[in-house]
Amino acid sequence: MFVLIFPAECFADYGFIQGVASLGINYGQVGNNLPAPEKVLELLTSLKITKARIYDTNPQVLTAFASSNIELIVTVENQMLSVLMDPQQALQWVSTQIKPYVPATRITGIAVGNEVFTDDDTTLLTYLVPAIVSIHGALVQLGLNNIQVSTPNSLAVLAQSFPPSAGSFKSEVSGVMSQFLQFLSSTKAPFWINAYPYFAYKDDPNRVPLDYVLFNPNSGLVDPYTKLHYDNMLYAQVDAVIFAMARFGYYEIEARVSETGWPSKGDPNEVGATIENAAIYNRNLLRRQLENEGTPLRPNMRLEVYLFALFNEDMKPGPTSERNYGLYQPDCTMAYNLGLSALSSPSSTSSASISLTSSATKVKP
Repeated sequence: MFVLIFPAECFADYGFIQGVASLGINYGQVGNNLPAPEKVLELLTSLKITKARIYDTNPQVLTAFASSNIELIVTVENQMLSVLMDPQQALQWVSTQIKPYVPATRITGIAVGNEVFTDDDTTLLTYLVPAIVSIHGALVQLGLNNIQVSTPNSLAVLAQSFPPSAGSFKSEVSGVMSQFLQFLSSTKAPFWINAYPYFAYKDDPNRVPLDYVLFNPNSGLVDPYTKLHYDNMLYAQVDAVIFAMARFGYYEIEARVSETGWPSKGDPNEVGATIENAAIYNRNLLRRQLENEGTPLRPNMRLEVYLFALFNEDMKPGPTSERNYGLYQPDCTMAYNLGLSALSSPSSTSSASISLTSSATKVKP
């Protein structure tokens, strides 16, 4: 196997400032019994979560989140990409879907599509970069160019992910990927990756150590080429993406985790989808976030992570696990004990000071 090694200075931290401990969360709405956006805001506020992502531009959510401290990423649905390639259509979309809500609502990012590089509809990929460029152009034209534009990618966009130093993108997407990375580099926007160690464990539980995917104490793995030590799969996956970008000559683009999580329930063939494992994964991930950790390749740059998901969503298609990623049930009771000491009723925010810090850091590394 040919492995390309890059000098260490290629992966300098480029002056990124570590933020205060905060965790993003994905607020999906594919359910018929979810609380009103106003109640969701109360819940997020009680949890002191300051970053959230939604999968559309739902005006009820954008209105409800006005004058809050929640930084919001909104999403352009995949079916809109062909329309928004047109700069005039993109300008109209930004003028109606984004501009009326800012700055009262703190929209900080626009996800253009979701997992387009690996979508079964390959024609979507030809629309992606033109739509991204048109939307960014519209933001600039309207004086909103502080909003970052990117697209979340499935880990399946990688042809190889281990060892991380061998990370590379699939050859069939290399043309569009090169254009996309050029855009991210020129606008200083992040590469978003949806990374689920759960899938790796489910697909091969006999070979993938459970403690390694759950952030539990384990001997870990060493990249034979960089000699970097990995004690969990998520960080290895992120570093594989950073190396894949470096193969295109882009060393400075920040990688962020736009989705990660663990289901608390699954079908009989969904090995590992249990309440116990979901609680351990998310609790350990919270602890890492509170410690402002970076990956082994970029140890001084805090890895930004958006947890999937806030609620169990009863109308999501697919296996049972798809409807059971939530930290909370739709009635705002916890799906399992994560160590968050918020009150179960988000309307009583006066005493719902959470203690992500005190509870999450009790978990031993």
